[in-house]
Amino acid sequence: MMVIRPIEARDFPALVRFAYESGHGFTSLPKNEPQLQVRIERARQAFAEGPDARGNAGFLFVMEDSESGAVVGTSGIEARVGTEDAVYHYHLSKVVHTSRELGIHNTVDVLTLCNDYSGATEICTLFLTPEARQRRNGFLLSRFRFLFMAQHPLFFADTVMAEMRGVSDEDGRSPFWGWLQKHFFSMDLADAVHRVGMGQKSFIAELMPHYPVYVSLLDEAAQAVIGKVHAQTVPALRMLEREGFLWRGYIDPFDAGPTVEARREAIGSVAASWEESVAVIDRLPEEAPTALLTNGECAGFRATLAGYRIDDNGTLQIDAATAAALRTDSGGRLRALSLPARQLREWREEHAA
Repeated sequence: MMVIRPIEARDFPALVRFAYESGHGFTSLPKNEPQLQVRIERARQAFAEGPDARGNAGFLFVMEDSESGAVVGTSGIEARVGTEDAVYHYHLSKVVHTSRELGIHNTVDVLTLCNDYSGATEICTLFLTPEARQRRNGFLLSRFRFLFMAQHPLFFADTVMAEMRGVSDEDGRSPFWGWLQKHFFSMDLADAVHRVGMGQKSFIAELMPHYPVYVSLLDEAAQAVIGKVHAQTVPALRMLEREGFLWRGYIDPFDAGPTVEARREAIGSVAASWEESVAVIDRLPEEAPTALLTNGECAGFRATLAGYRIDDNGTLQIDAATAAALRTDSGGRLRALSLPARQLREWREEHAA
């Protein structure tokens, strides 16, 4: 059984491995061991403080195989970005140039550097090892975060956003960054991403063009990738779109990948989840449906996918193995998100693509 839990100090070797296996452009997992230690300490503090956590709290979780003890993935939530360090995006919008006298009317796309997502909640740091990308592990590792938000709404902002990885080649070269590098920077994308991962963001404000950039002035390769995702990111984007996330023209200032957003309470899994009291029984029927189940704790948070049954009193029945994994017992309460057949079909199609 795969179980989600808060990251601990003992997970440091796994986090280092994930940082190197995640490849280029993964700013939230820098290939720097001191910074990864900081991520773990920030998460430990956030889980320990719970409702008293500071506005910039960073919650980081891991997925663990309950049988082998192997840690096979990680996933995170930044409670409110931009409260201490600025968060930058380009916003794609339109400007109209018109002359009645000459009968000319032109609409052009422009990119404007902004901090519009300051104070928003960010879901981030999603990584699952290749050998664990099977069954419904990706579903669990991504969607449990929405149930954590539903259980602890006061921790998070009304707007939830996700930065999607943009187009780059196997060596990490981005067409969009290539244009910026040529005209404004003297560093490659890997160096820029590393600096951001290390918390060195001042160079963005210092070197990025401050005035709107006319998209038509970019080379064709750079224009073509604006708002597009890396091939490996397509399944993650599809999942978020099914949850109600939309692209409103914001892109990453490095690789031009889209940043999508949703209102927290309108996220599909938040709205569809429910909380119920628990009864532990010896055995569930073979045809029992599957649900994403989470306990209501913060520091002791646990989540898993397991079978369940609703009895005549409306109580959520689970078996002993599930109760142990979630650290609950009869009389406790769980938050659940049922997985109807349609969702399971979509999941299979999503991961077969």
